[in-house]
Formats: sequence, structure tokens, C-alpha cells
Amino acid sequence: MDEHDERGTTMTGVDPDRLDDQQLMKELETIHRTRHDTLLHGSNDALRAHNDRMAKLEGEYLRRNPRRFVSPHRTREGARERTGRADGSDRSGTPVGKWGPGTANGPGRA
Repeated sequence: MDEHDERGTTMTGVDPDRLDDQQLMKELETIHRTRHDTLLHGSNDALRAHNDRMAKLEGEYLRRNPRRFVSPHRTREGARERTGRADGSDRSGTPVGKWGPGTANGPGRA
């Protein structure tokens, strides 16, 4: 059986533990690049398969790299340092979210 032909199973592609480091990174880059389009336009089955494959690839990456570098700016403490407030709000007291001040709950949400 071809290693990409997994008929009868939910997984597509090569089992992540069989990929070398370079192949794993290429697979991760591809799946992250296609994520948004799959979420917006894929069928429920496509999204479910994408979720499963992404979880397996990311799990394998984390298994291989348990002590990967974590940027201090990608932590809660780092975010608090950027805003200058212990509660994560900006200096005006407005929560700071992913999309900027006043958007802690997402775009268009208070």
C-alpha cells in the first residue's frame, strides 16, 4: 500500500512519526497555510480531517522538541509587560486583545 493511501482510515498522509525533521516542518507549514481556507470553505469532514492531521503533526513536533524556545512575548507575563498593566489592559483600563485595544473578545465585540 502506498504510504499516502490510507483508505478506510481518517488519517491522510504519512504517519508523523515516520517523517524526518525536515519533512515534518514542511507538513506543518503546509497545514498551517491551508488552515484558514479549510475553516472558511471546507466541508465538516474536511475540517475534521484537517484538525486530526494538524493535531498529530503538532503533537509529533512537540514530542521531538520538548524544550523548544518559547518567546517571552508569547506568554501572559510578556503581554502584561507590553501593556504595562498587571491585568492585561492598556493604560486607559481598556482590555487589549488580539486585534488591539478594546477588542479582547474579538473583532466587533466589546
